[in-house]
Amino acid sequence: MAMKNLFAEEMTKEEILTRGKRRASTVGLEFVVFLLHLIGWFPSHHVRRFCYRLAGVKIGDGSTLHMGTRFYDPAHITIGTDTIIGEGAVLDGRAALHIGDHVDFASEVMIYNAQHDLESPTFSAEMAPVVIKDYVFVGPRAIILPGVTLEKGAVVAAGAVVTKDVEAFSVVGGIPAKVIGERNLKELHYRLGRAAWFR
Repeated sequence: MAMKNLFAEEMTKEEILTRGKRRASTVGLEFVVFLLHLIGWFPSHHVRRFCYRLAGVKIGDGSTLHMGTRFYDPAHITIGTDTIIGEGAVLDGRAALHIGDHVDFASEVMIYNAQHDLESPTFSAEMAPVVIKDYVFVGPRAIILPGVTLEKGAVVAAGAVVTKDVEAFSVVGGIPAKVIGERNLKELHYRLGRAAWFR
């Protein structure tokens, strides 16, 4: 009996093999992501950082990821130095995710760089990198969508949904996020400091 694809077309042996390899790779990645989710609740920054680095996340010196961080494909995620990722963050690495130095994420920030193409007959995924530059602050429960760049010193208010690039030192808020202010201090040299031990 011949195998068929989603469009009821018969597949060749090569197509079946390719799909099988892709499926095995996907299941393996899902298992790694599951393990990272469990590790995300271990009450030690050092242990979590060690495991995240083993999984392929590039994490700079002095950076901390608080408990409950979720990953989607950790191998494409880069986090700079002295950056703090708050509890319950979602970091999507299905396309490149670059987070700079001295970046501060509050709790439950979600960054996605993959989404479904609503016009695709197969509802296929479309991906675009997300770039968060140095000294950015993202408030609690904000959502950053695919293809967005947050320039140096930008601020995203709590609960905002960012669908477009944000200029340097701009403050954005709302759904979709719009400019609501500007950060007056332009010479940024602060360090975020030590993270709480049991978070």
